[in-house]
Amino acid sequence: MERKPGDKIGPYELVSPIGKGGMGEVWKARDTRLQRDVAIKFCAHEFSDRFQREARAIAALNHPNICTLYDIGPDYLVMEWIDGVPPRGPLAPAEAVRLALGVAAALEAAHGKGITHRDLKPANVLVTRAGPQSGVQSGVKLLDFGLALVNDNAGVDIADAPTALSVAGAVMGTVAYMSPEQAQGKPADARSDIFSFGLVLYELLSGRQAFAGNSAIDTMAAIVRDEPPSLDAPAKLSEIVTRCLRKARSARFQTMSEVRTALEQIAAVRIDNTPSIAVLPFANMSGDKEHEYFSDGLAEEIINALVKVPGLKVIARTSAFAFKGQNTDIRRIAETLGVANVLEGSVRRSGNRIRVTAQLITAADGSHLWSERYDREMAEVFAVQDEISAAIAGALHTALSPQAAAKPRYTPKLPAYEALLKARYYHWKLAPQPMAQAKALFEEAIALDPQYALAHAAFADHFFGRALLGMTPAHEAMPVVRAMAQRALELDPSLPEAHASLGMVAAAYDFNWKEATRQFTLATAGGAVSPWVRMVYGVVCLFASGRKKEAVEQVALAVQGDPLHLTNRTAMAVSLSAVGRYAEAEAHLRQVLDLDPNFAQAYAYLAALYAARRTFTEALPFAEKAYSLAPWHLLYAGACAGLLIRTGEQDRGKEMAQRLGSGEAYGAPIGLAIFHTFAGELDPAADWFEKAIEQRQPGVASWLQGAIGEPLRASPRWPKIAALMNLPAEAS
Repeated sequence: MERKPGDKIGPYELVSPIGKGGMGEVWKARDTRLQRDVAIKFCAHEFSDRFQREARAIAALNHPNICTLYDIGPDYLVMEWIDGVPPRGPLAPAEAVRLALGVAAALEAAHGKGITHRDLKPANVLVTRAGPQSGVQSGVKLLDFGLALVNDNAGVDIADAPTALSVAGAVMGTVAYMSPEQAQGKPADARSDIFSFGLVLYELLSGRQAFAGNSAIDTMAAIVRDEPPSLDAPAKLSEIVTRCLRKARSARFQTMSEVRTALEQIAAVRIDNTPSIAVLPFANMSGDKEHEYFSDGLAEEIINALVKVPGLKVIARTSAFAFKGQNTDIRRIAETLGVANVLEGSVRRSGNRIRVTAQLITAADGSHLWSERYDREMAEVFAVQDEISAAIAGALHTALSPQAAAKPRYTPKLPAYEALLKARYYHWKLAPQPMAQAKALFEEAIALDPQYALAHAAFADHFFGRALLGMTPAHEAMPVVRAMAQRALELDPSLPEAHASLGMVAAAYDFNWKEATRQFTLATAGGAVSPWVRMVYGVVCLFASGRKKEAVEQVALAVQGDPLHLTNRTAMAVSLSAVGRYAEAEAHLRQVLDLDPNFAQAYAYLAALYAARRTFTEALPFAEKAYSLAPWHLLYAGACAGLLIRTGEQDRGKEMAQRLGSGEAYGAPIGLAIFHTFAGELDPAADWFEKAIEQRQPGVASWLQGAIGEPLRASPRWPKIAALMNLPAEAS
């Protein structure tokens, strides 16, 4: 039976499909009586016994970490709607333990009722968007008891007789998350769930499966025979995982209560022993508002100095500065950014003198680890930066390498330094007028001190941004990027930002993927790699060349280092959608809009996400919103016009498409390519993509490699397009 949105199932109205598999399908629906969202799980006829098993198992359980059953029909279950996504590693140890405790609590409750889950895996766990504040321990919900096994003395009437799905010798569960006894077709008990729990925790910590073979048989053999690769995690946490994964049941923890107790013991202390800090923007206490660039710049320079301290996790500028102008509690800031310490301070400037105050705060209790006041001449500002960063390293000395932050190799002339601070201040506004001011200030910084390598590298990044935003054609911008980055490397051969800029030119302009990889390898070779470098490496090089799983890994590291950076999270969504992880991709885009409801790029990619799933009516409002926020962006105009055509609004669609002109203007070909792609017209879309490639429009390869480009990659036009970008003809 084919179902569609709007269908009625008793009092329930179907809203949208969630997933489909061999056992049936799951839909989001609306309970019209209670006006609440629900999830309806429809079963295929041949699995009706399994559905009865799941319904009775869930009904026997009443726990906040287990999905609630509301109703049952002849071929469906009505369950609690959970607004969440499956967890994905790698996670910080503290976060992994927090989520694991929620899963452990759910399994402990099930085992207490004599119910063994038998199919524990990340896909059957949802992390709610409301998080632990919703009243759910750790913000975790355990799903899918379709393979549940109930002990004879459990007091739960699952079925009158065992089904063919649970007879002795049958292999039950998902291969990569089976226990050894499940893989061998032996009876399972609560300790089998403990083994699977260990596999899930291993994956949350490492980002990879503990056992992965080339086939199901290989994987099952590894589970029975091999030990997993060692974990890079705190020793006590690794010990818990190792004990869960013992081959012999008798060698594992014997109950989930024991597992939970062990996790709670290490959760009681900070298990992530890596010291961490966020440097907040310094308050401008000067009378002149124009001096704000200086207070912001001082905090940014301290961030740059602390990044060089071995063993210290430093949150990037964008996320740390997200709290500027807000009276947010230090503990809340630290929790949001995942750090143990926060540096805050102020700057007062008068003539040639400055007064800098700084205090290092322990977020857990608000106590001061260190504080100091500096009254100096402006010419001594670099010494102040070094003293503050060295003092922080000293205050955290018990967990840090004795090596303090490295002093700058080159001390720039003070006027050039001030010009660079102002340039960065305006550059971050990412709008035409301030970007023009930034360009002039970058030029001034370089003119004042031609030996200032960082100024050359920052100017290279600025010009790449101008090409991305459509302010300067790529054929004009990219030679400047290359020249500035090369000059920066002449002055400082190890500068990561300069190597990254050369990598971006090689990828986005030359389509020289080998050279791009070489430059990004050099950019990421040092001990501390900035989130920005991680993100551009993931998107501009790895993703655009079809190495999508590697891209996800790099962008995930960027998000960890700069969790409130809107572009990082948007890049994460694009990467996830390209590997079929649509729910997670949408969750990231929703988080972006929670941070900034006017971020046009997030709306554009939400439109692309829905269009890729062929839900064009739902995609259109997102495209219209993106266009309303950035009507100058020809790509957004093309997306909106294409979706208007696709949803039957021909007149409006054609009228908007006319705004793209003849296609000669810089950026118009990519707009027309997206227009025809969204309208479902692949041949003209391919024609315009070829023209966009000729223009070297940055981002063209990423759009083609994304989820929205899948139909074109499967078409006869792809080999030629791929060849134009020096990519393999086989669609990735």
